[in-house]
Amino acid sequence: MEQEVIRELSTPELVERLETESKQLIRLKLNHAVSPLENPNKISAYRKTVARIKTELRKRELEEVNKSEK
Repeated sequence: MEQEVIRELSTPELVERLETESKQLIRLKLNHAVSPLENPNKISAYRKTVARIKTELRKRELEEVNKSEK
């Protein structure tokens, strides 16, 4: 998922998407531990997507704090 797409989503959508992506990442890791995946790079891609979503959520949280302080 591209960063531009993540920025366009609302905060509730991001939280929902984070939950979905995290579950998929866990599922991929478990499947890879049992039998090797055809494309293990999918794990890395999901991990990066989760990180991007968490980063955007944290950025929005900090912006809210800064707005309330002013």
